[in-house]
Amino acid sequence: MMRTTILAALAACATLLCAPTFANAEMGGPTCSRTYTLALHEHGLLYNDTTHSGIDRDIADELIRRSGCHFAISLMSRARIWMLIHDGKLDFSLSGITNPERDQYASFAWYFADKFTLIARKDSHVRSMADFEQNPAFKLGQIPGFRYSPTINNVVDRLSSQNRVLDTDTYDALYKNLALGRIQGLIIEPFDFSDLDLYRVRALTNIAETNDVPTPHGLIMSKKSIPPQEVEKWRALVNNMRADGTMLRIFRKYFPRDQAEAMTHF
Repeated sequence: MMRTTILAALAACATLLCAPTFANAEMGGPTCSRTYTLALHEHGLLYNDTTHSGIDRDIADELIRRSGCHFAISLMSRARIWMLIHDGKLDFSLSGITNPERDQYASFAWYFADKFTLIARKDSHVRSMADFEQNPAFKLGQIPGFRYSPTINNVVDRLSSQNRVLDTDTYDALYKNLALGRIQGLIIEPFDFSDLDLYRVRALTNIAETNDVPTPHGLIMSKKSIPPQEVEKWRALVNNMRADGTMLRIFRKYFPRDQAEAMTHF
């Protein structure tokens, strides 16, 4: 079930900054004519609902501060996020990647790029995506609604056509399946590596080569609810965050400097 709250931070803001206003539009910023909706999803360092912290939460807070707009923030699954973005019932989400289907109903403002990694059980002796795909007994685990880079998507789609992809709704179930050998691998990103310790599977797994290239991630905007002229204003906010070093500072809270720079400078 969707849980929605108005960010407590809004109440602490100065009235002129937080109240819905057309002042930003007059200065070239987004038009704050209504309360916007934005959804987060739990995903490693992107967002942790127990601590109410993460990269996505920090970026959301900064977008709210800079825009001066009111936002209703919700927590929901990635699959539901994409469905509501498609229907125009959700305005924004974060850290999204595109594909031809999503381009039909969503706009994006890119702010980082990273590579997808295959984590495989050590006892599978998998050293590459090719090794994994060639063994018909191996299954891949994933969260419904997730898509990856074109290279990884091609492999995942082939595995899915062979009934070799096991969907699980929670990370707890996903990593439990890996620990119990119900799946032999899963695809993760740099912000997921801390989960290997959290779910106690690091000692069971190896990193396998994917030959992947960095995939851009960014602010997701519903084409049904955010008109093109407003999309450009939100893109400008994100681009300014990149240009003035704010995005890098956010990522440095969670990654070493060289890794944060590599992810945000692409």
